[in-house]
Amino acid sequence: MRGGALPPALLCAAVGLALAFAPRRAWLPSLVTVTGTTIVLAALPIPREWLEGVFLGCWASVAATAATVHLPRGPTASGAVGLSLNAGLWSGAEVALAGSRLDIAKALVCVLLFVPAAFIVDWRAPIIVKVVASWLIAVAILAATLQFLPVTPGYLPDHLD
Repeated sequence: MRGGALPPALLCAAVGLALAFAPRRAWLPSLVTVTGTTIVLAALPIPREWLEGVFLGCWASVAATAATVHLPRGPTASGAVGLSLNAGLWSGAEVALAGSRLDIAKALVCVLLFVPAAFIVDWRAPIIVKVVASWLIAVAILAATLQFLPVTPGYLPDHLD
């Protein structure tokens, strides 16, 4: 659950689910924002001591972004762009600290989840998308709290590895 493409991919998936409830005019600006921000931030040198904070921020953003599908009217157009900017910042920082350039592509492709999710919402079955978003919230909360739990055997390498 740490490093690589998984945290930014789930954050981008949460953005895709949120975009399914956003106005159509917000889709292109949101996609450009999340892509551009992720690529730019992944290229910046970020101090290694920020690693734990970036992971926590990334997982908190997954939960917060996925929770926007439960808003009565969904995110507004400017709210969707703001969610994309937030996702791009945390995704880019996470990739810069613990990922590779290939992880950017792996994560950003998950934003395209908005296409099938929007069809499902248009078919008047938004509960399906909301259940998936709730699953993302649960995974993000679990992953964020794992770093605060005491180490148990088998979770982290010990001196014998």
